[in-house]
Amino acid sequence: MPRPSPDLVPERPELSDAVWLDVLSAVDRTYADLVDYQERLESQNAELEAMRRFLGSILASTSDVLIVTNRQGLVEEMSASLATLTGRPLASLQGGPVTGLFVQEHVPALDAAIQTVARERRPVMIEAALATGSGPSELELSLAPRFDERGRVAGLVLTGRPVGELRRTYAALERSHAELMAAQAQLVRNEKLASLGRLLAGVAHELNNPISFVYANAHALERYSGKFQTYFDRVQAGATREELVRLREELKLDREVKNLRDAVQGAREGAERVRDIVEDLRRLSADGSGESASFDLMETAKIAASWVLRGARSPVQVRFEGADSVMAFGRRGHIQQVIMNLVQNAVDALDGRPDGLVRVTAKDEGERVSLSVHDNGPGVPQDAEGAIFDPFFTTKAVGKGTGLGLSISHKIVEEHGGELRLLPAGPGGGATFRFDLPKGTAS
Repeated sequence: MPRPSPDLVPERPELSDAVWLDVLSAVDRTYADLVDYQERLESQNAELEAMRRFLGSILASTSDVLIVTNRQGLVEEMSASLATLTGRPLASLQGGPVTGLFVQEHVPALDAAIQTVARERRPVMIEAALATGSGPSELELSLAPRFDERGRVAGLVLTGRPVGELRRTYAALERSHAELMAAQAQLVRNEKLASLGRLLAGVAHELNNPISFVYANAHALERYSGKFQTYFDRVQAGATREELVRLREELKLDREVKNLRDAVQGAREGAERVRDIVEDLRRLSADGSGESASFDLMETAKIAASWVLRGARSPVQVRFEGADSVMAFGRRGHIQQVIMNLVQNAVDALDGRPDGLVRVTAKDEGERVSLSVHDNGPGVPQDAEGAIFDPFFTTKAVGKGTGLGLSISHKIVEEHGGELRLLPAGPGGGATFRFDLPKGTAS
């Protein structure tokens, strides 16, 4: 085969220094990128390892049952508490169907909940019994969807807490709440008894007057009946007209007929007064634990104030202002106790003042009603305003108050959906307490 002519063979160009520098620079950059990638990879591996240890510590430490499944419902991860409850090693539980961990009769409900979570992509709460070596263990089970990076449901996360523990906790809370309510009711009763103790002298006086009136009229009626009996005996015996006319004048029967009517009327008025006092006492002693109902706030205020005034050591004028009738909604017995506490405090603040005046004002304010009690006494010291509603706090002398009246009143009004407040002192001084209540309806 003939060889090509030397003139036809191309010459290879020599590589310049600039080209070699570019090649070396590219190699350096590639090496630097590889080193940086390696460092980032090692850092991410360290983060993944730390996250794995963190998740492992959570799974090992949580007392609640925690189960993670894939899309097919097979167990991928679980908490150590699951092995403790079931009495089986974690390795034997991994990879099996999650429904196989629960008692057979609860599997249909669990399957339905799993389908609901997958379909609606929202958490579902059910109760299911875990199958354990010692028998079923009731769990309050929460099933939540687990999403992948594309937002698709990749499986489920099941968390459960033994229902027995929850029920014991709820029962303890209910007992504590009942004890708290009983203690509060006892405080209300104690404060009411303290108020009643202050009013005993006034009650005795109020009852003694009408009872004495009834007693005196009963004696008069007995005397009148004797005279009429004498006259009718003579009529029955066939006395003559002249004898009956003379006997009628001697016994003064015409005058006694009028006196008889007055005595009957007086006895009735005395008995009605006793009845009213007993009715007021019955309302006052009511514990207020019945159902809430509509009642006249102004009428309740007048009854409460009248009982406070009966036991007042010095005369105090009470003036009622505002509407004649203001309908409120709540427990009348408790609200009457609140008003009695406010009026009693106002009367105590006016002790020894000849010009003492308490103004009780009820207002209809649309959807709500309010009542305020104002006195023209020395007012509440500024440094005591912040603690005026604290239990056992009192500005009265030792032995003059329990320090519970305003605290209990504040709590009662709060339970009625209102607020008891001390209003800022006005130009005339004194103290003003005001509370509001839901509006009631007239019967």
